[in-house]
Amino acid sequence: MADLTGKHLLVTGAARGIGAAIAEACVKAGAEVIGVDRDPVPGGIVADLGLPDAPEMIFSEAIGRWGQVDGLVNAAGLTTRASFTDADVQRFDAIIAVNLRAPFFLMAALIAHLRKREAPGAVVNIQSVNAHCGIEELAIYAASKGGLQTLTKNAGQAHMADRIRVNGINLGWVATETERAIHADKGAEWLERQGQAQPLGRFIRAEECAAQAVWMLSDASAPMSGVSIDLEQWVPGAAP
Repeated sequence: MADLTGKHLLVTGAARGIGAAIAEACVKAGAEVIGVDRDPVPGGIVADLGLPDAPEMIFSEAIGRWGQVDGLVNAAGLTTRASFTDADVQRFDAIIAVNLRAPFFLMAALIAHLRKREAPGAVVNIQSVNAHCGIEELAIYAASKGGLQTLTKNAGQAHMADRIRVNGINLGWVATETERAIHADKGAEWLERQGQAQPLGRFIRAEECAAQAVWMLSDASAPMSGVSIDLEQWVPGAAP
């Protein structure tokens, strides 16, 4: 079992869904965790990642509490629908700010902190299988996750010698609270039918993503870095 004893971790998007499952799994694995969300998290930091100064504020507060941070999970994200035919600048900027800009500067803050300490560390970015292309109405979202996948590889390569490992999970369809809200107008039966139509007869569970994130954060996954795994029931590139 992956062990995170003694690790101090920041997890964004921790109020619900994937982020909450990861934060809980990290605590069970022995880590000290500060959850970050725009909604209150017990013992966490309330922050709007769409604001330019949010990453600096979040990291400064974490250092103020602990004196050190050893790892980061970028799980927060906007799934706002927007295609080439209906997107506008406001939606574009909002999605990119939360899904790409905030993770970049949180990673930058952690990297600078770890290099100053000459200490190892780990980052896990929760990406999406949409990074490979994405469905029509998720054009901007797909671009933000594709960008995050590239940053995962870039940071992993750039800081390999610093012993700072950066990996990502291209996550498939998970029936989180947010996903249920998005499709609420179609009825609960619709979402249930979609789950049954998956190869496993169900959606991927948040806890399954959390288990992979804990492993990536732990020393058990070393020296893997710059890797993005597809946690999905449909293998990209496979014939339909």
